[in-house]
Amino acid sequence: MEGYVQDTYTEADPYAKPSFTLGVEEEYMVIHPETRELQSHLQFELLSKGKAVLEEQVKPEMHGSMLEIGTTVCKNSQELFTQLQSIRSIVRNLTAANGLKIGAASTHPTSHWAQQEIYPDDRYRLLVEDMQVLARSLLIFGMHIHIGIENRETQIKIMNEMRYFLPHLLALTTNSPFWTGIETGLKSYRSKVFERFPRTGIPDPFQSWGEYDSFCKLLVKTGCIDNPKRIWWDIRPHPSFPTLEVRICDLPMTIRETTAIAALIQAIAAKLFALYRKNLSFRVYSRALLMENKWRAVRYGIDGKLIDFGKQKEKWTRDLIRELLNFVDDVVDDLGSREQIEYIHDILDNGTGATRQLKVWNENNQDHRAVVDYIIQQTELDLLPPDDPSLPALTKPSASTIAERESSHFKAEDAMP
Repeated sequence: MEGYVQDTYTEADPYAKPSFTLGVEEEYMVIHPETRELQSHLQFELLSKGKAVLEEQVKPEMHGSMLEIGTTVCKNSQELFTQLQSIRSIVRNLTAANGLKIGAASTHPTSHWAQQEIYPDDRYRLLVEDMQVLARSLLIFGMHIHIGIENRETQIKIMNEMRYFLPHLLALTTNSPFWTGIETGLKSYRSKVFERFPRTGIPDPFQSWGEYDSFCKLLVKTGCIDNPKRIWWDIRPHPSFPTLEVRICDLPMTIRETTAIAALIQAIAAKLFALYRKNLSFRVYSRALLMENKWRAVRYGIDGKLIDFGKQKEKWTRDLIRELLNFVDDVVDDLGSREQIEYIHDILDNGTGATRQLKVWNENNQDHRAVVDYIIQQTELDLLPPDDPSLPALTKPSASTIAERESSHFKAEDAMP
């Protein structure tokens, strides 16, 4: 995410209202439209062409079939929607110019991780060397949401309390029911793939920024990590930016879903801070209890039940999310995000990406190709027309690039069983 610079903001007044700015990172699949399989973008120079237009708002990821985008700092959720609409439209045009498509989902329905090209970068080479097959098999696509909170102590306090709502957020975004051609029975298989890595999942609470900082320094000193960016928890203070970063979510298919989830996370942070200013707080629960709810979100999405730990009883997830919307309602208008927050009701009514993928799969005789087509179609919803004058012109690929593309098409029959 661009626009933030590393700064000394730990000493800011903890009772000063945070900016609650927004920033989002999304990871897109690059898809061959005929085979519907993942296609490496490396030979098409998509990254360099994208950087010519988007600069640092488009980045490589470890697998060559993945493109990461990031917004700049957004003051509100409407600005975030506009940025996502523009960035995703540009990436759509860029891939289309090379005969490819993009898809927004957290796992590809069929493509196998062992067949993916690794981006040639020392960072990823070292990661594969360290994590071995765990790194190579990390063929998942995520979404990270940054909320501007300038004081480090405030970040820790809000992080401790926001942990309770992480399973609710995951349930709302579940969008990875398939893995290498298998219907997994889970709504967020991405979550289980990522949990193979160390330093993942919902973190323990910390008493202060100092305690968290000492924890990070101990890991660095003992050779566990070389920098705090290798702490991959579901929520964390960003090591460089003045933001609290929520990382638990699957990647939704549509930009309206992404914007709604970002607006909800922003509202939760603002509500918890409003309580903090009144010397009130939301109860901090243990990691062990919260992981029980995370599992339920992974397994069932919004179609199951979560535990209301305050009442010590199960409740339907949709009902708990409606209670969450009521909980944050008094800060929504101040944030200017009511329209975006209201879209959460559409997700509750129509299902998350995982539910919709499974519906398409069943309605098409369990044809994964139909699911990929649906992902592509949903990814392009609400984007600007390809010839919209606000979008930068993209040069057509050279004849040599086209010839290379034609000779390197991935054949569906080559896919691993």
